[in-house]
Amino acid sequence: MLIQASCFLDFTCENPVPTTFMLRAKSGFGQFIIRDELHTKPYCTATEFTDNYGNLCQRMVLPVGNSRLESSVLADCRSDIDVDFSAGWTAVEYLPDFVLHFILPSRYCESDKMADIAMEIVQGCNPGYEQVDAICRWINTNVRYQYGTTNSSTSAYDILSSQTGVCRDFAHLGISLSRALDIPARMVTGYLYDLNPMDLHAWFEVYLAGRWFCFDPTQAAPRGNRINVAYGRDAADVAFATHFGNVELNEMIVRVDEKLP
Repeated sequence: MLIQASCFLDFTCENPVPTTFMLRAKSGFGQFIIRDELHTKPYCTATEFTDNYGNLCQRMVLPVGNSRLESSVLADCRSDIDVDFSAGWTAVEYLPDFVLHFILPSRYCESDKMADIAMEIVQGCNPGYEQVDAICRWINTNVRYQYGTTNSSTSAYDILSSQTGVCRDFAHLGISLSRALDIPARMVTGYLYDLNPMDLHAWFEVYLAGRWFCFDPTQAAPRGNRINVAYGRDAADVAFATHFGNVELNEMIVRVDEKLP
């Protein structure tokens, strides 16, 4: 399926503010990027680098006053995601080096505090995909999706208590519970077609049977038609904008539409 996605951002700055954005997607498994564009008004000189997780990062200095930025992408995406209940758990000693840090606790994912509840949730499941599927179903059933109930400091452990949050909180909880079982898990941000309400979205992936599998606890069933933009340990690694100064976000508009061939 061809997907046209865009993110429009409107900022106000009292002083010039160095900023790093993470808004450009790359071709990879399940998606081919046909075209992508990034425009600023007024024009800002930008440079780009690849971070430690392979994400494309754009650096620029937002000027004093009002700034507008629009990122758009046209991608050919899979309309489904792989589901494999036979995908088993890999013992830590056999995991490849590059996934080891995805089983450790991180800023928003206190997996070291969640072993007991993780074991309770997955009781009776075979180690691996079945366990993560049970975690997703538990989060979808027990955590309420509601804007304005969490903030940038809310962690997965907080969500266990409040049982209310948004997509990033659902992802953090899924990551933490998976890591508590020594299953490598990473956060993904990007676009999801037909998301309601529409916004930049977050979900997670786990490493099983030698590959990554997609899980989204905000959804009642597996769904494709996604554009992956960034990967990391948690939200600290995949923020769409990191400002090194005071910036006011006036407006953000996200659109994701089907593009007919």
